[in-house]
Amino acid sequence: MVNMTLSIPEELHKELVVHSEIRWSEVARQAFERKVQELHWMDKLLEKSTLTEKDAEEIGHKIKHEMNKRFRR
Repeated sequence: MVNMTLSIPEELHKELVVHSEIRWSEVARQAFERKVQELHWMDKLLEKSTLTEKDAEEIGHKIKHEMNKRFRR
């Protein structure tokens, strides 16, 4: 198994120390695994997509515009 070193903010470290009974390396490993699974799923989804980057940007702009309208009421 490979080792990895992470830098975290001091405040976060203080919170982790309070709960020293938790294996934080295991929590991090599981989070990495979940993220990799999400990326694999996204890659498979995008393989079949016929959208261009321009199409995706236009859809994103429309969604943002509608969300702004909804939350400004």
